[in-house]
Amino acid sequence: MTVVGPFGLSVRDQALEADVQTGLAAVEAGLLDATKSDVPFITEAAQHLVLAGGKRFRPLLVMLAAQFGDPYAPGVVPSAVVVELTHLATLYHDDVMDEADVRRGVPSANTRWGNSIAVLTGDFLFARASHTLADLGPEAVRIQSEAFERLVTGQILETAGPTDGRDPVEHYLDVLGGKTGSLVAVSCRFGAMMSGADESVVDILTQYGERLGVAFQLADDVLDIASDSHESGKTPGIDLREGIPTLPVLHLRAAAAAHGRPEDVELVALVDSDLTDDERHAEVLRRLRVHPALEQARRDTVRYAEEAREMLAPLPDGYAKSALQEMCDAVVHRAR
Repeated sequence: MTVVGPFGLSVRDQALEADVQTGLAAVEAGLLDATKSDVPFITEAAQHLVLAGGKRFRPLLVMLAAQFGDPYAPGVVPSAVVVELTHLATLYHDDVMDEADVRRGVPSANTRWGNSIAVLTGDFLFARASHTLADLGPEAVRIQSEAFERLVTGQILETAGPTDGRDPVEHYLDVLGGKTGSLVAVSCRFGAMMSGADESVVDILTQYGERLGVAFQLADDVLDIASDSHESGKTPGIDLREGIPTLPVLHLRAAAAAHGRPEDVELVALVDSDLTDDERHAEVLRRLRVHPALEQARRDTVRYAEEAREMLAPLPDGYAKSALQEMCDAVVHRAR
């Protein structure tokens, strides 16, 4: 058994392992090639996050989805490079919007070079992704552009917040479908499509990716509250401290508004207070960890992961299907 991928995915078949590892190595080389410029400074800035590593979650999904056709078809690796470049570009922009100091264990681009360079570097990565995409044909261009539109729309909706009368939880799940689910869905779609898989398989894997992407982000929401830094390697409560709305907090607000329990109202007030104070931050974390809102967020995460798993049912049994199912299990495990 070999362990690969963002969740320590176990690969029990030598042929599948070889295909995945070969594909991911080719993607890594493709990312380095796509981020080179005749201007050394641009190369340095563009490769900043590539060299910092990362889960390569989306390229892994491309490789697994390609197993339902020809995993060595010529469009598979370039399409994985496209989705990862697009993802990396959004990280540069996100860090500017969030005023983040660190990304993947290194200083964020905006911290190192300033906001203008970070935004322009993200634009450079989008341009390079488009250059690679153009060689994959007009259908691939259309699919990617629609996904990118959804991604940007999700970001705008998150920034704008829910309209009057809109359920904030429903709004948030729609945001995640755009911000995260859309590109994960395209990763699965490209892998299947570029490998020549049947159209029905392409559709199944696209829907699987959409749900898995949302589940993946919801698991992060749960981890932000529930994780022990010694076990997860993540500092708990980062989103909480920065005032970023996550599903447990949204469920808490809904409970406070619906039932008006004094302890819930008080906790909402604490969440809305200055959480740069370490003692107050620790108190909010302690209380959220035992609040029903956190368990409700876990249930939502499991629901999306189980929906993703159920989408795979019509696919033929095999190691690739088992690996995709295992990714659903891994998301659930992260949220528990």
